[in-house]
Amino acid sequence: MKQRISALLLGTALALAAGGAMAQDKTVKIGVLTDNSGLYSDLGGAGSTLAAQMAVEDSGLAAKGWKIDIVSADHQNKPDIGTTIARQWIDVEKVDIFVDVLNSGVALAVNNLVKEKNAVMINTGAATSDLTNTQCSPNTIHWVYDTYMLANSTGQALVKAGGDTWYFLTADYAFGHALERDTAAVVVKSGGKVIGTVRHPLNSSDFSSFLLQAQASKAKIVGMANAGGDTTNTIKQAAEFGIVSGGQKLAGLLLFINDVHSLGLKVAQGLNFTETFYWDLNDGTRAFSKRFSERMKNKAMPSMVQAGVYSGLIHYFKTIDAMGGNPHDGVKVVAKMKEAPTDDPLFGKGTIRADGRKLHPAYLFEVKKPAESKGPWDYYKLVGTTPGDQAFRPLSESACPLVKK
Repeated sequence: MKQRISALLLGTALALAAGGAMAQDKTVKIGVLTDNSGLYSDLGGAGSTLAAQMAVEDSGLAAKGWKIDIVSADHQNKPDIGTTIARQWIDVEKVDIFVDVLNSGVALAVNNLVKEKNAVMINTGAATSDLTNTQCSPNTIHWVYDTYMLANSTGQALVKAGGDTWYFLTADYAFGHALERDTAAVVVKSGGKVIGTVRHPLNSSDFSSFLLQAQASKAKIVGMANAGGDTTNTIKQAAEFGIVSGGQKLAGLLLFINDVHSLGLKVAQGLNFTETFYWDLNDGTRAFSKRFSERMKNKAMPSMVQAGVYSGLIHYFKTIDAMGGNPHDGVKVVAKMKEAPTDDPLFGKGTIRADGRKLHPAYLFEVKKPAESKGPWDYYKLVGTTPGDQAFRPLSESACPLVKK
């Protein structure tokens, strides 16, 4: 009997010691899953990896004994490649947290895997609002923007300004479908009408047939439910066809500063669109963006995707530091992240809702005319601001099972 009691006590002691060791585990591995070579590489890519490095440096965790590693990979905008990389990272390389994850098709696939493996995803790259609606997960936070918010801000503003007939030019995959769906709903709700839609393959080079259909529709607004290189190609070719000079207006439903830079102010001037970050908003955004630009090979200012990587990781680091260590338990970490208010120089103060939606203001911008720009990357003028609690889908409309009705 004494031997058995001693064995039980020893087992208990070992279990407690193991638990204590786990609580003090100060290792983290970050996976930047992004587009390093395709049409979205300027929006995420090397800039997202740099933003993650800057977040590690600025967190101060190294001085507290933390060991933080970063890995990065190119998912090539293909869900099967993205999930294969993600599975390898979790099972073999012990990645704790995924950031960026540009491309909605990739994000929805990785979202399921992250939940299955109990890791963490802070999605700053994908737009589909399904990540916090029908496909919400206790392991995922959607940080920067989504299709509901883009539609709610840009779509509503354009209808109110008289753009009451729409024709959509849509990227034919999860992101484009979600952006078209959410914007069409806002257009109709605001009193407008959707005349038609044409779908184009991802990463198209020739938009002529699609633009001719949009032109023939006579719709006041041609809604571009695409992004990155697809958007810039649409805008350039629309100019060749005289879409805007003929009286129709292009609506950039998802436009980034990198797109405006690529187009140039002469082509992009007058475009209206919504973002949640701009490098020249305030002293905090300017200071970070200057440091970021100095370390980028092409000296680019950060996109909102890249800014979101930094912002999301800063909150993640604060959370696990407050927990006293990394439990390597995604559900537990995300739950703690939701409890604490967010606060960083790039997005300001905010909160994370039960459905995983990060709340912060949305800004409606207009691209400046060349004569209005005071220097490189001075491209935007602020038209309006929507508070965070009004910009995104109300919880009362959410189909997320994590939301208690």
